[in-house]
Amino acid sequence: MKKLHRWLLPEGIDEVLPPQARRLDELGRRLLDLFSAWGYELVMPPLVDSLDSLLAGSGADLGSQIFKFIDPHDGRLLGVRADITPQTARIDARQPQQQGPARLCYLGSALHASPAGGVWSGSRNLLQAGAELYGHSGMESDLEIICLAQEALSTAGLPDAHLELGHPGIFRTLANEVGLERWQALELFHILQRKAADEAELRLKEWLPRQAGVLSALCELHGDMEVLSEAERLLAGAGAPTQGCLRELRRLATELQKGYAACSQLHFDLGELRGFHYHTGVVFTAYLPGHGQGVAFGGRYDDVGKAFGRARQATGFSVDVKRLATLVSGPPTRGDMGILAPWPGDKQLRETVRRLRAGGERVIHLLSKQAAGATEFAAESGCNRILRRTGKTWRVELLGPDDPALD
Repeated sequence: MKKLHRWLLPEGIDEVLPPQARRLDELGRRLLDLFSAWGYELVMPPLVDSLDSLLAGSGADLGSQIFKFIDPHDGRLLGVRADITPQTARIDARQPQQQGPARLCYLGSALHASPAGGVWSGSRNLLQAGAELYGHSGMESDLEIICLAQEALSTAGLPDAHLELGHPGIFRTLANEVGLERWQALELFHILQRKAADEAELRLKEWLPRQAGVLSALCELHGDMEVLSEAERLLAGAGAPTQGCLRELRRLATELQKGYAACSQLHFDLGELRGFHYHTGVVFTAYLPGHGQGVAFGGRYDDVGKAFGRARQATGFSVDVKRLATLVSGPPTRGDMGILAPWPGDKQLRETVRRLRAGGERVIHLLSKQAAGATEFAAESGCNRILRRTGKTWRVELLGPDDPALD
């Protein structure tokens, strides 16, 4: 039994085998190429970082998700990152010479210590890709990030995603206006996340009998564009900060519907409070038809670099590449269709193999004394072609079902 246990992975931890690993690699490369085409520069933050850095700014909500340990070198408290965004904020803060907008992107591993909602719904060792835009507060940067997220999903083979928009600032400003204590706002936050409208109303009647209706109504404010009109009616008496959040959300939604075809399917949820501790503007989640969990997450989080000594406006998004790959099915790519070749015993064959590999082909040698014969090995290794000598030259030929291969 002890040896058997060595095969078991921790709960929620998975390893990626071929050919899925190849698909992940190809998808990651395509996403980085897309980000580069939009002007985003690649950064590679470390997997392990100081706990203070990982919990700074947008990382404040990730305390329960971070694996923590003591550095035996100097006794400092370290952590394994659960999200790469806080690290990119530090990188931007360390570049004071960059006065204008800075575009950064990343692709790397992240690890979650605990499941969302107490239940494992997928892998907790993520392959996270994302893009962050620092140093611009206008609506154009929000539009750019949302449209880049949509194009990233299309690049992954998921063009049918629809967007859900929200604004945590509406809840935050309303809570301030009605005078909720911090502990009350936190309790109400958790209630609203469960969409428990009756419970929210009950709590608010205990705390603020005359103002219960406005905040509890956030549970019901989800749907299409009509939701914004309903919110404007219900919150007509709210203060200027709340009205400003509503106007910001409507302006962005109007622009998305007017000029961005890929973002035509919009949904709104004013009770969506993901990251309300640090998000300062519109947040969005991309969903696929038939799937209850989001596949891309983003939003505005101005002043995220304040903890690193340089407060800058910021907006960005991220995806779990492993999750995207599981949602896409399709035929093998050309990289999966290799060429079977005999062991290169002569110089001409070695040169032929070198040229093929330099041209992007996948060439696999048949080794001596291997258990499987050439035909079986070609099937096992995904080879649909072979290298055969024709006269004095080596030629690539298709391998048919009845072909004797190299046996």
